[in-house]
Amino acid sequence: MSTEPTLNPSLTTTPPHADTAHPAPHAGAEIATEEGKIVKYLVGGLLVAITWICGLVGLGSNEITLLPAFIGTLVIAWDLFLAAAKELRQGRPTSSTLASLAILAAMAIGEYVTAGFLAWILLVADQVLRRTASGARRAIEDLISLTPDIARLVEGGTEREVALGEVQVGMTVRVRPGENLPVDGEVVAGQSTINQASLTGESVPVEAQPGTAVYAGTTNLTGQIDLRVTSVGADTTIGKVTKLIDEAESERTPRQLLIEQVAAYYVPVAITVAALVWYFTSQSGDPHTANDAAKRAITVLVVVCPSALLLSNPTAMVSAFATAARLGIMIKQPSELEAAANVDTVILDKTGTITTGVFAVSRLAPAEGVEGAELLQAAADSEQHSNHPLAKSILQTARSARITPRSSSGAEEIHGKGVRVRLEGGEIASGRANWLMELNPGIRAEVERVEAKIKGMTGVHVMAGGRYLGAVGLEDRLRPNAGEVVERLRALNARHIALFTGDRAEVAHRVGAAVNIDNIEAECLPAEKHERLVEMIESGRRVLMVGDGVNDGPSLATADVGVAMGLSGSDIAANSAGVALMNDDLSRIPFLIELARRTRTVIGQNIVASILIALIGLILAATGTLAIGAAAAYHFAGDIFVFGNSFRLIRYGEEFAESEHNAHDQPTRRRTVSRGVPAPGAAVAAAT
Repeated sequence: MSTEPTLNPSLTTTPPHADTAHPAPHAGAEIATEEGKIVKYLVGGLLVAITWICGLVGLGSNEITLLPAFIGTLVIAWDLFLAAAKELRQGRPTSSTLASLAILAAMAIGEYVTAGFLAWILLVADQVLRRTASGARRAIEDLISLTPDIARLVEGGTEREVALGEVQVGMTVRVRPGENLPVDGEVVAGQSTINQASLTGESVPVEAQPGTAVYAGTTNLTGQIDLRVTSVGADTTIGKVTKLIDEAESERTPRQLLIEQVAAYYVPVAITVAALVWYFTSQSGDPHTANDAAKRAITVLVVVCPSALLLSNPTAMVSAFATAARLGIMIKQPSELEAAANVDTVILDKTGTITTGVFAVSRLAPAEGVEGAELLQAAADSEQHSNHPLAKSILQTARSARITPRSSSGAEEIHGKGVRVRLEGGEIASGRANWLMELNPGIRAEVERVEAKIKGMTGVHVMAGGRYLGAVGLEDRLRPNAGEVVERLRALNARHIALFTGDRAEVAHRVGAAVNIDNIEAECLPAEKHERLVEMIESGRRVLMVGDGVNDGPSLATADVGVAMGLSGSDIAANSAGVALMNDDLSRIPFLIELARRTRTVIGQNIVASILIALIGLILAATGTLAIGAAAAYHFAGDIFVFGNSFRLIRYGEEFAESEHNAHDQPTRRRTVSRGVPAPGAAVAAAT
């Protein structure tokens, strides 16, 4: 937490850590500072107590006995005075200013013991609240602690332990069974089962083998594996999550800025009310009454400090971020969470979002006079340099058929259209039918004949040396819970749910009908997706966009809330989106909206309660019912409510996670799949 000496806890002022992977020096300095404060408060409190005891037993002259209380008050409240001076210089007086004014006013009327005890109660209680607030901080520290401080570096066949700070990208690290992974990397040797629940919230472990991407902070369960390091320290996935939660403490959302603007007017109003209380109470002219009037005014200043109001938003945000991270939802800014609460339109990409993105070749549809093997050979030749899911499926099918791609002299991928490669025998182009017909308009009739054979499938059309060879038909499976997720979104008042895809209209409509989508935009290029999204936003809709591919990047960046699917998705998509899911579970989408709305409700409760508590305290203080000492304790009633109410969000979603875990533990008897999809590779041999 912040070491700023203010009654406004650090959740509004703490800057993000520079290096979340190595927080120890920062944490150690912070602990030492907090311990130093406690010692200072104890010494100051002891000096004030000496004056109080001397007054009880009548020892010494009045001036001498007051001196320890005067010094003790300065010792206790000095940091608070500095914080108030800083607030005044910045033109943003808040709770520190009001508390300092109350303490100085008590000292001005000679009530040094009262001033000292007032400062002591305020600041010691503030320390207690800071430590109570560590619940959200512990959620962050738990994430950090998952990454080991040492790693087993493998060099030249030998293994040695090194500090994590010495590990660099490209090195090889060995992880034994039962150990947490110290880095993000790719498995290069060995096989194991990895528990990624700490990062993804997914209770089912994943099977890792050479080529599998794995992540720091996850647990290696069964076998020894060697990793080629891809990210270390704060650049690892878990490091980024930790940093984002940290930044939630300092990020000022529009709602928080509004609260702070209200607080800026709140302080002068509070001072005016205190002055009026003093004026009307002191009208009798009796010196005793005048002293009582001053005490009432001081009490008013104490109870109306707006610290609870200022904490209403950031405490809830940090708690929500911790909850989201536990379930594998990485929210980049608090403003994204605020926007998610207002969503009324959801746009879903098809491939890799509603569907699994794992394609299987279902049919080879060669053109007249072309053999299926020739078509598959040409398709493999053209797709060998592409990372597109369709390309990977074609290459896997080719390997199964013992077809090896021929070496090429150059390759070009045309975004949203297809790929073109140069071989010794000429050029091969594969991709969309429309693109190939642009290259050779004379093939239209043959393309239409072939497309009739792969109706309802995703087709990759192939042309070699200007000669049309046919198409490879592939099919993708729906995610098992896609239909349920769409229904949950409707229950959350998502009035419009759309499917945007670059795939063919027949495929898009089949998928959209299976999950009851409202609107389907098929055969969209990236620019067309973005244009349609902008039209929706300009019409007044609040749009949440979900996608995972490179072509989704512009739309994800433009949407009110952009959500990137899964750790295995495109880096461009993840960087463009305001929210990234650490797994491929679509059910996180409605949960994100539910969490955002629950957070908004909690913030509203915090604001109303903090204002009501301040008003009740004002009435009690103005009527003389509340003494100064009791007012110092009462001041924290609002803070305690705000902390307690906000931290309920940390446990929000536990039932969701538990039900998900139980669902994974039970055998799945019913699966929703695309109709008519045969087993992978099933119709390849029967090419027609």
